[in-house]
Amino acid sequence: MAIRKVARMGHPVLRQIARELTQEEILSEDTRLLVRDMIESMNEYGGIGIAAPQIYESVAVAVIDYQEEGEDGSVINEQPLTVVINPKIKVLDDKRQGFWEGCLSVPEIRGLVYRPRKVQIDYLDLSAKPQKIVAEGFLATVFQHELDHLFGTLFVDRVEYAPGKSPIAFTEEYQKYLTPEEDDDIGELAD
Repeated sequence: MAIRKVARMGHPVLRQIARELTQEEILSEDTRLLVRDMIESMNEYGGIGIAAPQIYESVAVAVIDYQEEGEDGSVINEQPLTVVINPKIKVLDDKRQGFWEGCLSVPEIRGLVYRPRKVQIDYLDLSAKPQKIVAEGFLATVFQHELDHLFGTLFVDRVEYAPGKSPIAFTEEYQKYLTPEEDDDIGELAD
């Protein structure tokens, strides 16, 4: 396993549409090594998800490992470590919700992004078996953010600007002036 360098905004790999893997490729040792590197890199950089293009591999693979705790410390929303290969996303509820998103490929920046609040992800697992996840709320945003990387899209492409508002900020200023508590429909995502 290896910690890989993360591609930063401006590198062409982040704007490519990732290639889908064949069944043979999914079952290969190379893909297993890639996934291990993705997990190790995600953990090293403090992410809750990472996509293969973020470590310079333009293939349709993403990893998500998310756990949200309530005020009392109990787990209220969780997505155990999940490897998503060749995903297809379907919007189940197009009512939008906003979260302040961050990204390993766009360090020290946060942006307010509105996305559908409920989605279904159909994908293949590491055994090349079809799987399905229905994600709502913040978890839906997490999946949409990570899967955007497979289609050459960064969260900064989805930031919505409005007169008199600051929808994008450096992390330090965000923490000082733009806390998500100001609006019940706005939270934070940093992958």
